[in-house]
Amino acid sequence: MERWKGPVYRYARRMLQNDQDAGDLTQEVLVKVLKSLDAYDPSRNFSTWVFSITRNAAIDHYRKHRRHGWEEPGEVVEPGPSPLQEASRAQEAARLRAALDQLAPMYREVLVLHHFEFLKYHEIAEALDLPMGTVMNRIFRARAKLRALYEQEQP
Repeated sequence: MERWKGPVYRYARRMLQNDQDAGDLTQEVLVKVLKSLDAYDPSRNFSTWVFSITRNAAIDHYRKHRRHGWEEPGEVVEPGPSPLQEASRAQEAARLRAALDQLAPMYREVLVLHHFEFLKYHEIAEALDLPMGTVMNRIFRARAKLRALYEQEQP
């Protein structure tokens, strides 16, 4: 479970926008994974199975609490950047978060799974129970919408 704690938490944090809720959801998901191990189908990729459980738990939480958007956990800064670089990076991250907050959840989740959790298209399709073409289309559209929203956020 140690191996999955981080990825499940990151996905939940990005989708729920709240550290406490993400932590609670992570515990809930890991317990559910442990209890459901006998139901795991070895012909499926384990990571997609775990992310499917996480996604369903996040959707249930979302429906209960009606929260929108997500925010990236703290910025990871390389050692040694200048204050100007740090300010610029923070400004760009804020613009990106603002643009991501405006995306519909169906677009946000495919971007999170692909770009932040590094799932391949077929793994996303399996995790979300969608045809591969739908996943490809959503990622394409999500990127276009994110780009447009990001450009609108320019200072």
